[in-house]
Amino acid sequence: MQTMAIVLEQPEHIVFSRLELTPPGDEDVVVDIDYSGISTGTEKLLFNGRMPAFPGMGYPLVPGYESVGRIVAAGPGSPHCVGERVFVPGARCYGEVRGLFGGAASKIVVGGTRVVPVSETLGEQAVLLALAATAYHAVSGAGKRTPIVPPDLIVGHGVLGRLLARMTVVAGFTPPTVWETNPTRATGAQGYAVVDPAQDARRDYRAIYDVSGDSQILDHLVRHLAPGGEIVLAGFYTEALHFNFAPAFMREAQIRCAAEWQRPDLLAVTELAESGRLSLADLITHHDQPTHADAAYRTAFGDPGCLKMVLDWRSCQ
Repeated sequence: MQTMAIVLEQPEHIVFSRLELTPPGDEDVVVDIDYSGISTGTEKLLFNGRMPAFPGMGYPLVPGYESVGRIVAAGPGSPHCVGERVFVPGARCYGEVRGLFGGAASKIVVGGTRVVPVSETLGEQAVLLALAATAYHAVSGAGKRTPIVPPDLIVGHGVLGRLLARMTVVAGFTPPTVWETNPTRATGAQGYAVVDPAQDARRDYRAIYDVSGDSQILDHLVRHLAPGGEIVLAGFYTEALHFNFAPAFMREAQIRCAAEWQRPDLLAVTELAESGRLSLADLITHHDQPTHADAAYRTAFGDPGCLKMVLDWRSCQ
């Protein structure tokens, strides 16, 4: 069994290629992918070669962890059946070609326990569930011993920042302020305010959630923090983070890292999206074909007007 896949052969070099698929086992499912999203966080780091080293890292690789499609075969030990529409958080089914994260392909083989059924009504918006789960994991405070404080300041108005803000509003908390320095991304707020940080004089934010990925931002955030306030690092940072101790000491600042989302987070946001309580509308701004992968990835990473690029695989089946 073969698939058409996007292969990052080395940094800055993407090809659209045919690959052999690992034969499915009894607990696996085979999924025909309809849509996949391009992540401007981790996938950008894979593309430009700045991803920190970790086990399994290397090239060539198939990127993608925001895919949605339909099961076309299911092993007898799988909890799913043929015809189910599912979200796929990636796969490792390409032999010697690594799956990091392996969802950008026309057909994939993946363990049945990894996929999550999704409603037909979500359509292509289902690719956003991974980012929604990331936001939910950060704001739910998984693993935190004390009750979380919802964000009253969010740094960055990309897709992740918008989802964090929407979840805060949906939960009934005071609408947060969102910082955004790029005027192109300052529009599109739903029930909250977006401001330029240079125009914000507040110094009493109780919980600041940073999704900017800016490793130099901590000192600036500390200056806007209330005594005893918390900074949540919900972005992905490629360089060491530093801060001056004295200002943080004076405010008795707390700093928390939000780790990768877990399956319960994905299930929770799927229910929120399918029920209509969490809107995923107006977050997908660009579309392209997998055959145009190089241009699509460069647009996703380089165009500030591109919130989310979605690749349409339906013609590749």
